[in-house]
Amino acid sequence: MSGTEIKCTKVGHTYPNGVQAIKDVDVTINQGEMVSVVGQNGSGKTTLVKHFNGLLKPTDGDITVGDLNTRENPVGLLAERVGYVFQNPNHQIFAASVHEELSFGLKNIGLGESEIEIKVKDIAEEFLLTEYLELNPYRLGFSLRKTVGMASIIAMEPDVVILDEPTTGQDYSGVKTIKESMAKLKSEGKTVIVVSHDMPLVAEETDRVLVMCNTELIFDGPPADLFINKPILEKTNLKPPQITAFAEAKNYGNNEKAILSVDDALKYT
Repeated sequence: MSGTEIKCTKVGHTYPNGVQAIKDVDVTINQGEMVSVVGQNGSGKTTLVKHFNGLLKPTDGDITVGDLNTRENPVGLLAERVGYVFQNPNHQIFAASVHEELSFGLKNIGLGESEIEIKVKDIAEEFLLTEYLELNPYRLGFSLRKTVGMASIIAMEPDVVILDEPTTGQDYSGVKTIKESMAKLKSEGKTVIVVSHDMPLVAEETDRVLVMCNTELIFDGPPADLFINKPILEKTNLKPPQITAFAEAKNYGNNEKAILSVDDALKYT
C-alpha cells in the first residue's frame, strides 16, 4: 500500500490519573479513505485520533503511520504526514496575523519564501480568507478562526488530515467550504479522518464510520450499514440524519441499507 497507512494493533491508552480512555483497538486506515469517528462524549474517539500523529502515545499495543512507529518518533516528524485540526482553534493558533499562521507550517517543512507566498495565496483563496490575511486571528470570530486553523494544516499537504468537529460553530457558508475542501482532499488522494457529532456530515461526506463506545471500537463499516443498525444506534445514542429517519418512517428502500440523502430518498417517491 502506497502513501501513509495508519495501523492500530491492540491499542490502549490509560491516562496518568488511571482513567482508561481506549482499549484493544484494532483498525487499519488506508491512504485515500474518507473515515469518520463517532461516539458519545467520553467514548474515546478523540483520544484515539490523537494517537495518529503522536499527540498521545499508546500505553498498550502499537500504532504505525506508514513505516513509522508512533512510540519511537516525535510529533514533529509524524505531523508532516498526519495533520491535526483541533476542535478549538484557540489551542492551535498563535501567530500575530492570518498570513503568519498560514506561513508557519510551510516554513517548518522547508519551503522557500516565494513558494510559501504562492501557497498562502492559494489556500487563502480556497478558504475565503484573503481579506483577513493581515489581521490578527483573534480579531476574527470563532468560525473564521476554525477556518484559519484548518487552512494552515491543509496548506502543508500532509497525506492524512484529521478534522476534530469541523462543523461545530460554523454557519452555512463555513460548512459548505469545509465540505468542498474535504471533497478536494479526496480528489487528491488524501486520507480524511473526521471526528464529529454531525451525522449528516458523516452520512454524506464519509465512506466509512468507526464507532467508539465506552473505550472500545464496536462498529467499522459504511454509513448506510451503521444508520440501519438499531442495536448499535441504541447502545451509543447516535441519531441518524433526518432524511434517514424520514425515509425509514415512509418505508423507503429495502431495509438493508439506510437512505443517506434526499437524492436517494427521491428514487422511491
